[in-house]
Amino acid sequence: MAATSVSASPFLGSWGTGEDHSLLQAKAAGPPQLRVAVRPQPMMGSGRGGIFAPAVVVTRNIIGKKRFNQLRGKAIALHSQVITEFCKSIGADSKQRQGLIRLAKKNGEWLGFLA
Repeated sequence: MAATSVSASPFLGSWGTGEDHSLLQAKAAGPPQLRVAVRPQPMMGSGRGGIFAPAVVVTRNIIGKKRFNQLRGKAIALHSQVITEFCKSIGADSKQRQGLIRLAKKNGEWLGFLA
């Protein structure tokens, strides 16, 4: 079997002129382009991002910071109780329960509930 090079190919592009083929060869011969994936920075700790952050900020401004923090504390405590009851019903140990509570906090920060 004889080896054939790409430049000796009978297919020279859509118009048959060889212009497309030459252009592709020139692009392929150039240095490779580096693509760097950019991950969005998590808003953990700051709590300023997330889909619910604007609603949280407006609610806090309407009812006041003190009352808002009281309601938030009650909501977090209630959610922790729900997680605890869920863990009891499926037989999860305390370490798994703590992991679920940490996950709930991380998700709350990501969604903007802690704005």
